[in-house]
Amino acid sequence: MLKENFSFVLVCVLVAVALFLVAKVCEKYLCRSFRRVTGARYLTYIAMFSALGGVLMLLEIPLFFAPGFYKMDLGELPVLMSAFYLGPVAGVVTEFLKVVLKLLLKGTGTAFVGDFANFVVGCAFVLPASIIYHRNKTRKTAIIGMVVGTLCMTVFGSAFNAYYLIPKFSQLFGMPLEAIVAMGTAINSSIKSVGTLVLYAVVPFNILKGVVDSILTYLLYKRLEPMLFPEAKQKQNRPVQP
Repeated sequence: MLKENFSFVLVCVLVAVALFLVAKVCEKYLCRSFRRVTGARYLTYIAMFSALGGVLMLLEIPLFFAPGFYKMDLGELPVLMSAFYLGPVAGVVTEFLKVVLKLLLKGTGTAFVGDFANFVVGCAFVLPASIIYHRNKTRKTAIIGMVVGTLCMTVFGSAFNAYYLIPKFSQLFGMPLEAIVAMGTAINSSIKSVGTLVLYAVVPFNILKGVVDSILTYLLYKRLEPMLFPEAKQKQNRPVQP
């Protein structure tokens, strides 16, 4: 078990570093414009959004079509706002700190596998959305980015669950795969294997999460921007030069 725990921690570290580097490279070479603020204010915004995300992670919503260990939260909402305002790197950092804060407040009920999944799958949503948005910051690209992010999260999250997360959860949590599948079967008789568990539970879960977070971001982001970001309000109120 010690070997499995060490390998899982190593995978978590390597994936987190890889996601940060991907965000850094994309921000440098693909993003044409994103909000540049002072170092102190940048850190303050990340801390603020991380705290909001961590608190929202505690408000879990059970889903009628998925086993009890799949619960939806709105923790990605402040993360996406952070990425839309500050850039992809801020999005990844906020996503990471959000999960850390949740662990400090509540701990883990999934042998850390669910928390790792939340970070990785969340990045699969936030990164594409923010990269596309920062190529050309308009409402249209924001919508396109969130649609692409939802699709990436659904495809990647489903495959990642099937081939790594569910087997790893079974291994570290000490629950046989058959028992995990049986929890899904109790809800939906069509769930008879890990593949059908992913198809009938994980896929709709990720689609629903992406759609809800996208709609809320679209409705709230521009309305909250002047209140959350003083420099954005100052820019809006700046007189036009003759």
